[in-house]
Amino acid sequence: MAPDASPPASAALPTLKKGALVRVNRQAYRNSLEAQASDRQAPDYIFEGPGEVLLVKGDYAQLRWRRPVPDVWLRLDQLEAYPDS
Repeated sequence: MAPDASPPASAALPTLKKGALVRVNRQAYRNSLEAQASDRQAPDYIFEGPGEVLLVKGDYAQLRWRRPVPDVWLRLDQLEAYPDS
């Protein structure tokens, strides 16, 4: 098996830890596999934030929103830190 010349995918991912507040980057999410597997129109609250990172595993983060909705898993490259208010 030939070694892969490309850098690891996690090298370019944002550093997010448990408890971090985030929102979803609309451009990164738009044509993703996650967007294709969900409703056509994503709810605005995921783009407005904040969502809280519950767990990070590999290239994915489990997020909880401050709403009565289920937790979701999204790729780290689709997330950005929530700006301080």
